[in-house]
Amino acid sequence: MKDNGSPGENNNRLLKTTTEVGIAGYGAYVPRYRLPAKEIARVWTNSIGGTPIQEKSVPGLDEDVATMSIEAARNALARAQIDPTHIRAVWVGSESHPYAVKPTSTIVAEAIGATPDIQAADWEFACKAGSEAMQAAIGFVGSGMARYAMAIGMDTAQGRPGDALEYTAAAGGAAYLIGPGEDSIAVFEATYSYVTDTPDFWRRAGETYPSHGDRFTGEPAYFKHIIGATEIMLEELSAKPEDFDYAVFHQPNVKFPQRVARQLGFTPEQIKTGLLAGTVGNTYAGASLLGLTAILDEAGPGCRIFFASYGSGAGSDAMVLRTTERIAERQDRAPKTQDYIVRRTEIDYAVYSRYRGKLKVK
Repeated sequence: MKDNGSPGENNNRLLKTTTEVGIAGYGAYVPRYRLPAKEIARVWTNSIGGTPIQEKSVPGLDEDVATMSIEAARNALARAQIDPTHIRAVWVGSESHPYAVKPTSTIVAEAIGATPDIQAADWEFACKAGSEAMQAAIGFVGSGMARYAMAIGMDTAQGRPGDALEYTAAAGGAAYLIGPGEDSIAVFEATYSYVTDTPDFWRRAGETYPSHGDRFTGEPAYFKHIIGATEIMLEELSAKPEDFDYAVFHQPNVKFPQRVARQLGFTPEQIKTGLLAGTVGNTYAGASLLGLTAILDEAGPGCRIFFASYGSGAGSDAMVLRTTERIAERQDRAPKTQDYIVRRTEIDYAVYSRYRGKLKVK
């Protein structure tokens, strides 16, 4: 990464590459099954009012992080139209890898034809595992070690039956093919990470479902980290919220990203396109990355995009992107995010319980 100066100098805290790096291709995937939040409320509280989202996506019996990552990766390759053997890394960030010991990334790399000359690894950092992998891919390409690297954020999130988390814990995510600036639909101006040890959400080994700190997950967890990352990024770039055409913030529900955008000075219009939590739920490692795909699906050349993920434990990755003239020609080469959102089959709680293995039969 580029040496941005001694302490106290401008841009000292930002992560920048020595050469221009961007997104050569991107792809989304969301399962077709939808569980309405009112159905969860009916089962557990005998009420249909006051739910945090409208509905959430649920993976089918034959879907997991590996299969969904493959679909998103293929969409990214379709947009970039490159030989997959030119990819030198495939990294998958998730909270719900299908194996405790066996990488998801090798399955994905094999399926898209990128093996054997490939670096592969799985990443973890709660909901920002995907953006964490993306930052590493930016550094990998920007250093000259690789021309292309694939970063994926995908989850089949878990929620304890009857817990508040069950309303929002959903499935889906996105894949990003990171490459040189001259072959990109959007280039990265800078990235920045803000991290502390804040245990707002956790799951010990062997436990089926995660635990959380209830309201503690909002403040000082979610809001402190996204606001911290965003304010430092804007300060270092001498930028203001009004300098951006779009913005996307991690969306564990509908209210959190709306509130943090308002506190930071971003308008509802700036975040509207990337706000998907109400219709698909919180896709965890794929949540903010999925929102970014929706923006890239409609953005024209020369748009400036602000992005901030959040991962419990806790941290936020902030990125600033600028779209190029190549974006329009690649948007229609693969299914768009809204195509997956409107492709829905509603299920009830009983089917959901079967699909997610919540009914244990000895």
